[in-house]
Amino acid sequence: MCVCPQCYYGIQCQFKSTAFRLSLDAILGYHILPHIKMIQQPTIIKFSLALTLIMTIAGFIDGILSVMTFKDQELRSRGCGIYLLGSAITTLFTMSMFALKFSILIITQMSYTTNRSFLNFQCISIDFLLRISLYMDQWLNACVAIDRAITAVKGTSFNKNTSKRLARYVILALILFIISTTIHDPFHRNLSDDNNDDDGENRIWCIASYSSAVEIYDSFVNIFHFIAPFFINLISAIIIIRTTFVLQRNVHPNESYRKILFEQLRQHGHLLCGSFFLVILAIPRIIISLISNCMESINDPWLYVIGYFISFIPSTLTFVLFILPSKNYKGVFRKTIQQYLTTIKRHLHIA
Repeated sequence: MCVCPQCYYGIQCQFKSTAFRLSLDAILGYHILPHIKMIQQPTIIKFSLALTLIMTIAGFIDGILSVMTFKDQELRSRGCGIYLLGSAITTLFTMSMFALKFSILIITQMSYTTNRSFLNFQCISIDFLLRISLYMDQWLNACVAIDRAITAVKGTSFNKNTSKRLARYVILALILFIISTTIHDPFHRNLSDDNNDDDGENRIWCIASYSSAVEIYDSFVNIFHFIAPFFINLISAIIIIRTTFVLQRNVHPNESYRKILFEQLRQHGHLLCGSFFLVILAIPRIIISLISNCMESINDPWLYVIGYFISFIPSTLTFVLFILPSKNYKGVFRKTIQQYLTTIKRHLHIA
């Protein structure tokens, strides 16, 4: 049996793992036992399955409730509402790809699926689409933070129509920008056989094979798409606090700094809530990416499993972070639910 050096895995140590683009194939693949029932699979697999089910269900509930809320035309009268509607739709797409990716990995490795056309299609498409949707969700949340910061700075001079019109162009630009920076990925993905002649084990992996130059570029893209929204959320939160604080300080010059600060946090807490939680959730993934260039051994995947799943948590929290803390959004949501319940009762009565 080969004892692979750090950052390499495979029967012949032929594959290299890199934390910046780690996928479930590298993290969990070798822990999936072929032709064994799920109940007998290792703890890491059962834990990942449970977490996938929980996050997928939570993500779909969050996305559906958010879409229901932002169908309201009044909420989409400014950029923030359009970004949040886009985030809700992205959440539904991300959770679909996330569940599909995990299901295909489990099924193919447990049954040794050899349909290369199907495997090649999912290898090229799913990881690429999942990556785009994750980046898009992060950037849309950053756009919400920017829009709120601009609103705080401009105050009554803020133009909702301009914000709404700009949001549509920004979303289109983000889609093109994210695709253009990650389009190299599917062209460098291919299937690779991992044969073990001793026990007849034959696994087929989806591998991203980059040259050294492309690998550096890919690492930079990953870091940029994680860190840029992180700093945008952080800076926007600071701008909102500072702007509202200075405004109230000028209006009430005799009040203490602490009293004004606490009052502003109470009044504008719902604006800061989303940004601060997104900043906190981004920290673990950024730390994992920066402190480790690769997964040193496939035998100790827990850190990377946790880091991988943490990446999807923001996609399941649009409703919790942006709608529930806002009296306006929450009021519209309740109104929407009441309308749906009234419609259902009417149909039941007719039936």
